[in-house]
Parts: sequence; structure tokens; C-alpha cells
Amino acid sequence: MRTGTKKLIAATLSLGLGITLAACGGSGADPSKGHVYLVNGKQEIGDQLQKLADDYTKETGVDVQVNTAAAGSYDSTLTSELSKSEAPTMFTIGGYDQFAKYKKYLTNLKDTDVYKLLNEEGQANSHKDADGAYTLPYAGEWYGIIYNKKIVNEYAKKPYALIKSDKDIKDYDTLKSVAEDMQKHKDDLGIKAAFATPALDASASYRYTTHMGRVPLFYEYRDANVTFEPTLKGTYLKNYKDMFDLQLKNNPTPSTMLTSKSYDDVTSEFALGDVAFYPNGVWAYGQIKDNNVSDKDLGMLPYWLGIPGEDKYGPFSIYDASWAVNKKASKQDQKATLDFIDWLVTGDEGKESLSKEMGFSVPFTTFDNDKYQPANPLTTAARAYAKEGKPSAQSFTVPSQQWQDDLANALTEYAQGTGKWSKFESAYVGGWQKEWQNNQKVLGLLPQVEPFSK
Repeated sequence: MRTGTKKLIAATLSLGLGITLAACGGSGADPSKGHVYLVNGKQEIGDQLQKLADDYTKETGVDVQVNTAAAGSYDSTLTSELSKSEAPTMFTIGGYDQFAKYKKYLTNLKDTDVYKLLNEEGQANSHKDADGAYTLPYAGEWYGIIYNKKIVNEYAKKPYALIKSDKDIKDYDTLKSVAEDMQKHKDDLGIKAAFATPALDASASYRYTTHMGRVPLFYEYRDANVTFEPTLKGTYLKNYKDMFDLQLKNNPTPSTMLTSKSYDDVTSEFALGDVAFYPNGVWAYGQIKDNNVSDKDLGMLPYWLGIPGEDKYGPFSIYDASWAVNKKASKQDQKATLDFIDWLVTGDEGKESLSKEMGFSVPFTTFDNDKYQPANPLTTAARAYAKEGKPSAQSFTVPSQQWQDDLANALTEYAQGTGKWSKFESAYVGGWQKEWQNNQKVLGLLPQVEPFSK
């Protein structure tokens, strides 16, 4: 998902000083039942977690403490807390770098009841090593090509239209033809362009590095029947180029100015109804709603690049937040922690809070019906593909921020005409190998290689 955009509205002075927020569970705790201490890395859900903790203590007598780290300080907070005698019993794990860094603290959860409650996607996105599964993903999101059904269907009514409705856009070739035709007739359609600007400033470039960059990766892994390779061939980078060129030629902004457009700028282009297509994820709904695009007109296409077999998949899923249990905690506290997690994902209060108040699509079988899904029409659109027998494409891990930055720089030079496409290919393939070699040296761990099961 997009990081760094959520704001914590609480204890302003403390956060400004970089101080973490901690609170003990409600009164009436029974020490003989063990305790739970959660270090939470998602600031925007701190209040909801604290309420759940208090209610659980009142219900069970088990003390639950929640410590929500200040913005930008999660890693340092967790490192500090893990060194204490009263260390966390559970905490948040984000990307692979955190998994590798904290692996020595992680309990193998594969044989636990809560792990077995994860659905297929949840288990696929649990961090693994050897025969173990060490994390419980709890926040599922999706990305693809968001589109405005009203604009597309108004186009479909025109005598020059290439489709009869938005339902006719079923592959990359059709999307390309329609987008180019809409661009040709943009004045008649009352829009500024077919696609939103492929902005490449620091706030928006992730859409082309960690999102679109994962599309050729997914299909290269598919071909090799693996879930990780430390070296890549770049088999589908031409397909990536075709899609990037399509956006480059059919958006409202001159190519020389792509770095001047921010995430907010391009989201506004779509939210105001100025463009038909916007590659991004379900989290964009918060900025799209209450503008010029109604909920009923929001749709999501898979991230097609014209790769053979891509019609079998829906939008890409991404799981950037998981829970882990500290294996260095006492057995009693580990059990208390697993029981608390079980309560969160099986009880009505926890399910209602996670799905409705926090807005997560939670990858546990206990959330698989529509009752416990976020009120987000983009999430609904993305999940609909699975109901049609098209599983989500998986967002396999990328090596580093440096790899992403190098891709963004190469794309910028290519778009501005100051660099060749070969520089992007080199950054993608050569940078991949270099950064994973560096990770292995520094972290001492590489992602688990498993058969590609999609």
C-alpha cells in the first residue's frame, strides 16, 4: 500500500518528541492468566486496538497492553522494547526486511489454531523460512487499474466507440485501444485524458516501482514455478514498457513534468472526473470519495500488461502488515497472546473493528463473507474477481528501497528523453541481483523458495 500518508491525531506533543504511546489493559486483570503486550506499527489503528485490549481484559481477566509507536519510530521502538525484561509478546512485521531482522524472536505459528484459520491468501503471504510460518497477515489490500464506469460507458455510447460497455474491457489489447480512442476524442468526452498522470515524484513513484514493477516479476516466477529467485531474466519488461508508454502518451501532463506531479495531484485528476483510468490501490478511495466520482461508478481492472495467461488473475493483492508472536516470551504469555489473536479474528467485536472501523479486508476464513468486509467499493470490486474464479495475483517481495529508487530514476530519465530504456532494464535486472546479494550479506537471510501455486 501507499506508506507515509496516514496521520496520527493524538498526543501531538508526545509524538513530536518521538515518544511512543503506551497504555495498560483495563482494570481487573488476573496475573495468573498471563499477559499480552503488543507493539503496534500502524499508528492509524492505535485507538481501536486499545479499546479492543480493554474490552478483552474486562471479558477475560487477561491484561493486554498496547504500545503504538510514534510515526517514523516503529523500528527503533520495537528494537528497544525487545531488549527489555518485560518485552512485547506480539508485534507488527511489515516487509521482508523486518522479518529477516527480527526472525530470531519469531515463534513458528504453522501448527497453531490461529494460523490454520488463515485463508489461502493469508497463508501464502505469511513470512516463511524452512518448514516454518512465522507471521499472521491481517490487512489485505489490492491494486490494479481503477476506472470511472460513467466515463467509460458514456464513451461506449458514442458512434465511434470500440466497445458497447465497460464490461467489454477484458484484456490489455482492448484497454489500449479504448484508452487511445478516448484520448483522441477527449474533448468530445469532456475529459482531460484517458489515464491519470504517471507521476514520478517521491510521493507517487511507488505505483511504477513496487506496484507495476511486481507484474513482470509475478509472471517470471510463474514461468519458473518458484516464489523467489535472486536473479531475473526480465522476460516481461517489454510488456512493462508497453503499458508505461501507453500511460505516457495518454495523460494530461507533458512527459518533461512528471516529477512535478504529486500523489495528491494525480489522485485529484481521477477524483474530479478528469480522467477515466487510474492505476492505484483500494486505499485511494479515501481521497476519491465525496468528489465527482460516485461509489457506484468505481471499478477496478487487473493490472494487465499483455502477458500470456494474465486473464486468469484478478488485481494484485498486497499484505504489508502481519502479527508475530515473541518466542522468547513465557509459554503462558505466548498462549495468552495466541488466545487474544483468536478472539480478535473470531469474535464479533474484533471482526467488526478490524473490518469496519480499521477498514481491513482480513485474510482469515472467519471474515470470508461480505458481512465483515470494509465499506470500500474498490475493495468490493477487487474481491469480485475471486468469486469469478480468478485469484488475486501475489505481490512478491522486492529487495530494497534502493532498488525502487533506481527504477524511478531510470523511468524519469526515459520519460524526459534524457535516458534510454536499457537503463531501466539494467536497474530492474542488475539491481535486483545486487540488492539481494547485499541483503543476504547484511540480513543473513533470503526469501523462502516454494513452488508457484497460483
